[in-house]
Amino acid sequence: MCNLYSLETGDLFRTWERVLRLPVVWDGKASNFEPRPEIRMTEEAPIVRHVGEQAVVSMTKWAWAGPRGAPVFNFRSDGRDFSDSDRVLIPADAFYEFTDALPGQKRKTRWKFTMPQSPLFWVAGIVKNGAWTMLTTEPGPDVAPYHDRQIVLLAAEHGRDWLDLTRPQEEMLRALPAGTLAVERDFPPPDLFG
Repeated sequence: MCNLYSLETGDLFRTWERVLRLPVVWDGKASNFEPRPEIRMTEEAPIVRHVGEQAVVSMTKWAWAGPRGAPVFNFRSDGRDFSDSDRVLIPADAFYEFTDALPGQKRKTRWKFTMPQSPLFWVAGIVKNGAWTMLTTEPGPDVAPYHDRQIVLLAAEHGRDWLDLTRPQEEMLRALPAGTLAVERDFPPPDLFG
């Protein structure tokens, strides 16, 4: 399940204002967020909420502590109603899934997923106990060969639909159609193992 993603895209505020159709502001102090090729669970990362007439960005911890202390970094959306939840968008430009190690390798094989038609996209999330988590659903055809679940992805122009619930949740909390995501092996590098 997704426990690693990236946000390296530059000029985020202009992109967010255009796709969300809202002025974007930082919550509290100004951010020193720099592009990051790897964002891991339990790290702080930007999330976006719709507050009043603004899109408010805050640096918030990924994953709250579950009942047994394990981090809740992904949360099943199946059959749940999030209308009373603190809904957020997690901006990303790639996410990663892992499969068994290739022969001769000790580390698992890492696969990078991007959305070519929406180079900056959103992951649907919720906040609880001062931390956020990514919502998951059944895997779509692009992710199914790599994992039995996937995060809920929204193209850039559909982010506000999640924040405001302007479309039925069941339309948003599902996998995208085949061919929406591009996948490439990120580790080990393809030139090492073809």
